[in-house]
Amino acid sequence: MRPARETRPPYVMPAPAGRALLLMCLLLGGVVSCTALPARETRLPSVMPVPALAPPAATVVLLQEPDGRIGQIDVHTEQGTQTLSAAGQATTVATAGAPASAPVTLPDQEIADTFGSALVALPSAPVRFTLYFHMDSVELTPQSTLLIPQVIAVIRDRRSVDTSVVGHTDTVGPKAYNDSLSRRRAEAVGKLLEAEGVAPGILEIASRGEDNPAVPTGDNVAEPRNRRVEVTVR
Repeated sequence: MRPARETRPPYVMPAPAGRALLLMCLLLGGVVSCTALPARETRLPSVMPVPALAPPAATVVLLQEPDGRIGQIDVHTEQGTQTLSAAGQATTVATAGAPASAPVTLPDQEIADTFGSALVALPSAPVRFTLYFHMDSVELTPQSTLLIPQVIAVIRDRRSVDTSVVGHTDTVGPKAYNDSLSRRRAEAVGKLLEAEGVAPGILEIASRGEDNPAVPTGDNVAEPRNRRVEVTVR
């Protein structure tokens, strides 16, 4: 009887561990932080060379809001901070661990060519309405009453699922009373919208009392422009 052929398990060549670096950029609350993070460890066959992976450059551009406002962005890296405060200003982080470059202003055409697809994908800007009230009242002024159909039309056209209704007062009267009055104003506008078929679930009712005036004043100042509800349709 012929002896069985000897078998051996295949030899597996050990493979060295390799790590890649990923560049992660986070935009949150107007602050951009770029940090080099280790990727998950992977093992590659020893016959394959492991190339050094360079993280891509990250460029941040500050754009003007549709209503003309210009905010501010602070770009933080381990090497420091660059602040963008003018429309079209940009800074670039070339590699992980590198400082953000000094701000430069990009031409509109260059912004469009570079970020065109991202700009097209942006959601439509919110539409804002300001409704004014009689003094110490939850009754809208006649001019603001005429705006209610426009608010409803925008909510329907945009198929809004997130509309905020925020009440405000001037500084006449005690602060606690104004907190209550601003809330009642926001609720009054919410009821007007609901009466015309707006779903209550899409409305975020809030109030600021006298703490966030459109026109800053001293205490006990009757300022009509502060007696308001701000409606933001998203």
